[in-house]
Amino acid sequence: MSENGKNFAGLNVASFESRRGKEMAMLIEKFGGVPHVSPSMREVPLQENQPAIDFANRVITGQIDIVILMTGVGFNHLLAAIDRKVDKQRFFDALSDIVTITRGPKPVAAMREVGLTPTIKVPEPNTWREILQTIDTEIHIANQTLVVQEYGVTNASLVAGLEARGAIVESLHVYDWDLPEDIGPLAANIQKVIDGDIDVSMFTSANQLNHVLKLAERQGQLEAFSAALRGTVICSVGPTMSERLRDLGYPVDVEPVHPKMGPLVATAAERSKDILVRKRQIRAVLKETTKVALNKDAPWYNSPFLKACRREPTDVTPVWLMRQAGRYMQEYREVRAKTTFLELCRNPQLCSEVMCTAVNKLGVDAAIIFSDLLPILQPMGLDLEFAKGEGPVIHNPIREAADVDRVLELESTDSLHYVMETVKQTRADLPADMPLIGFAGAPFTLASYAIEGGGSRDYVNTKTLMFRDPGAWRELMERFVRAISRYLNAQIAAGAQAVQLFDSWAGALGPDDYRRYVLPYVKDIVAQIAPGVPVINFATGNPALLPMLAESGAAVVGVDWRIRLDVAWETIGHNIAVQGNLDPVSLLADPIELRRRAKEVLDQAAGRPGHIFNLGHGVMQQTPVDNARALVDMVHEMSQRK
Repeated sequence: MSENGKNFAGLNVASFESRRGKEMAMLIEKFGGVPHVSPSMREVPLQENQPAIDFANRVITGQIDIVILMTGVGFNHLLAAIDRKVDKQRFFDALSDIVTITRGPKPVAAMREVGLTPTIKVPEPNTWREILQTIDTEIHIANQTLVVQEYGVTNASLVAGLEARGAIVESLHVYDWDLPEDIGPLAANIQKVIDGDIDVSMFTSANQLNHVLKLAERQGQLEAFSAALRGTVICSVGPTMSERLRDLGYPVDVEPVHPKMGPLVATAAERSKDILVRKRQIRAVLKETTKVALNKDAPWYNSPFLKACRREPTDVTPVWLMRQAGRYMQEYREVRAKTTFLELCRNPQLCSEVMCTAVNKLGVDAAIIFSDLLPILQPMGLDLEFAKGEGPVIHNPIREAADVDRVLELESTDSLHYVMETVKQTRADLPADMPLIGFAGAPFTLASYAIEGGGSRDYVNTKTLMFRDPGAWRELMERFVRAISRYLNAQIAAGAQAVQLFDSWAGALGPDDYRRYVLPYVKDIVAQIAPGVPVINFATGNPALLPMLAESGAAVVGVDWRIRLDVAWETIGHNIAVQGNLDPVSLLADPIELRRRAKEVLDQAAGRPGHIFNLGHGVMQQTPVDNARALVDMVHEMSQRK
């Protein structure tokens, strides 16, 4: 009997739990699921582990200052390794005299079994980030000899963070991981996923995923398994597991507030059925959309813009301008004088007209649909108004964790039909060989508008909710991930050849906060976009975020003007295309200065395939149209390949 209506309703649930497999199967059955549990790994203690013995003796002789115990089973393996080699009581007495840090409840329980109490307990979700944050608030580790008891593999991020804080870090390896001795059940579960017989896939450790993929690869099934796995509801026990999934390009559909097996199964039981319906609907759309996106005979396929997105050589550097249809153009101002901004956004014919006018006037190599970042908020329950002279205003902003429940799921894009009609109309009105770009606001920027109620200088309300209630923040961001993914894929299905994520306010965050609170959700969006369709990931305001923009999986990273393009590309990596990055104010300069600045950007790109010329942000209202047109001509002229 399930709890509080949480029920898998007969869904087939795969788990790769090893040590607690029986418990996992019972939980899945308790919540109405059909369990398919197969062990994925086994712990292999190191034989004659001399480093463990040496470590114990160094603890006894006072040579170790701090010990971090990552797992309970690892602590037990350590004790087994030193058994009959070291006086255990002396070891326990010495260990109790130094600082011991435990990650999660299991190493705490293992220590208590031998009469020890840890000095510091790291709080949930017990990732390496919480370890570092706890250390920062509890102790100083500079110049201290610190030993990390590993669990299978070295956590390079943790070691780097400890070393950055001045510690002398050593790793203690106490056991290895290997595939189960009997791989039959695991191989059978892999085949069930491939055959479409699994609805929900659960992972409680990164090593489970590593071993499943290892066996799939050994059997020549990796590609088929990975594709099929993405079609299941992918459930992660917590942030560390989620990070590993996203690093390998898998979306995370379910993650409980508390990183434990029980909450994982309960949360999955509550949400999996609805998620599965959405995923199957989206996959049906993506299947057809992908055929079109990968059609090499399409007139736009070998356009300079799309070739640059694929980092293929082009005869000329492609150029388009953010906000290329806007208030700086007389034709746009005439249209706007007759209607409000939101009414314009809801009129596909007018939206196509203003964009096609701009494209024809400027001679750019790509068009972007005329719309705005914020209309998606209205069907999600937020009261949006574009107030005259004030810009966008949300009259019912999110301020408390409970307010997140007011944000509705975007179950379909029917309420945004006018955007899809704009895509269709613009695609029909453009030259057949010109690519059309769709777009959406990135989740942090949409969340910031929804929380602040409009623009902000310091984003204090957004950051307060983000820092104070990570669970509410995760729920809000996951709703935006689902909405944005559906919205962008609908634009692609309607006729867009590429999509751009605009993270206009991401510069308000430092790198650590962006990585923790934003990057996982951007990765999820990119992973859910129709394969073959380039995603441009653009964030403005903080060049230190560029490495993480590249980690998102996007084909192109947009670069603003606050960093040289060559430095940015080196930072991002030359295996990713870049877009940018002329300062928009350059368009107010005289032609000689404008040409000099454009040439600087082109020179920094050095003719490397994969550069899309653009501004570092949108065209400013004061820009003379002739200057914008001249810039496009200059870029084409100076980048012409001979």
